[in-house]
Amino acid sequence: MTVIWIIIAGFLSGIISGMGIGGGAILIPALTFLIGMEQKNAQCTNLMYFIPTAVFALIVHIKNKNVEIKSAVSILIFAVIGAIMGGIIAVRLESGLLKKLFGTFLAVLAVREIYIIFKEKRDAG
Repeated sequence: MTVIWIIIAGFLSGIISGMGIGGGAILIPALTFLIGMEQKNAQCTNLMYFIPTAVFALIVHIKNKNVEIKSAVSILIFAVIGAIMGGIIAVRLESGLLKKLFGTFLAVLAVREIYIIFKEKRDAG
């Protein structure tokens, strides 16, 4: 049964990643809740999964001229610095705290998205 959950989580998170949203929002909870992986391991597994999915999605989006190269390069420089800092912080945190921080991050994103939907409906109507 675990293999089936891994396949489903990989497939769904791959679709989300291809859209440019970030499959970690699906993959990390799936790995922690469905198969019981420790939070830190799930987040590191997500990083390994992210590289090939990002490369293939990027190829498709570059072919379709959806990438602003100058902006992407500028963002990339600071993203690498942030990733190094985030990695250093993550290895120092307990897995339970990391799980709470990730859950809080997802909850804040969800509340923000719900707010935007209601605001757009209010402004349109």
